Amino acid sequence: MRLFNFFLLGLSVLLAGFSSFVSAAPSVQVVYRGLDSPWGMAEVAPGKLLVSEKGGNFVLVDVQSGDARDIAGAPKVVANGQGGLLDVAVPSDYKTGGWIYFTYSAPVQGEAATALARAKLNLKSGMLTDRQTLLVTTSVSDTSRHFGSRIAFDDDHVFFTVGDRGVRENGQDLRTHAGTVIRLKRDGSVPEDNPFIESEQGLVEIWSYGHRNAQGIAFDAEGRLWVIEHGPRGGDELNLIAKGENYGWPVVSQGKEYWGPFDVGVKEKDGMKPAAKVYVPSIAPGSLISVRSDKYGWKGDLLSGALKLTHLNRIVMKDGKPVGEARYFEERGQRLRALLEDSEGFIFIATDAGELWRLD
Repeated sequence: MRLFNFFLLGLSVLLAGFSSFVSAAPSVQVVYRGLDSPWGMAEVAPGKLLVSEKGGNFVLVDVQSGDARDIAGAPKVVANGQGGLLDVAVPSDYKTGGWIYFTYSAPVQGEAATALARAKLNLKSGMLTDRQTLLVTTSVSDTSRHFGSRIAFDDDHVFFTVGDRGVRENGQDLRTHAGTVIRLKRDGSVPEDNPFIESEQGLVEIWSYGHRNAQGIAFDAEGRLWVIEHGPRGGDELNLIAKGENYGWPVVSQGKEYWGPFDVGVKEKDGMKPAAKVYVPSIAPGSLISVRSDKYGWKGDLLSGALKLTHLNRIVMKDGKPVGEARYFEERGQRLRALLEDSEGFIFIATDAGELWRLD
């Protein structure tokens, strides 16, 4: 009886800890319908979101009125497979009329490579102006897969992810940008303290490598950089990114081959950073934000949109580590592609079906 009571006490403590982060889902208000494969979002003025559509168009959505209009000035993109117009983002110190950053699949030698550009938005004319290409990465392949690509900022730098382009060996090849996180100054120049700046071991723009296809990147409030990336069949990873580190792909993975029940690589290896969290089965993470406000009781947690498993994935954080998980909106059956926390603390979600949600 004493042993049984001890078991019940332990179970109650476990359930109490679980219930502390599994809260009721917020309500969803659909503020706009009719987007064409939305991919990224940025708040460019109070109540106005600039949305990138994978086919190569920018749309400005007024989330109060529900009005939307096309924005001219996007670059030519290779909208094929997983390529197209990808992320769009602004730094935390952005002011209306400042630089807006975006990634896309740029045409290169009859193929495509992930590129980073910036431009300024004239809200009155509805045009992007002063467009500058900051880097066309060395990530050309003959596949239409794994371009990445998401953007994040610290005080002075812009970071963005590049997928392995469907060529697994790229993950361990520092002669290509494919399978890496890139770090540049905001003007596109290379920081002098990048890890490979004084060696011939790798390209000078690379910050970390060994990534498969990272489609989420975010700084938390303490300045830690997190990346979430697609595994193969199983093995999606949340990684805490550090300068010059190797995150293992394809040598290290907890996923399986698509064509059979065989492991891809090994579970761990010396010299390769282990993931902070692994998803088996895959949720197919399409975005990542670190929540700054406490509007939903999620302050400090990470959120990712799940594509394959169609839910909002909340990663509960404590002392810089993931300690729990909750899943919301599975019943809506939509692939959640892009997330944004606006200046008022509202969270917006863009779905592959073309809906723009606000959580209330």
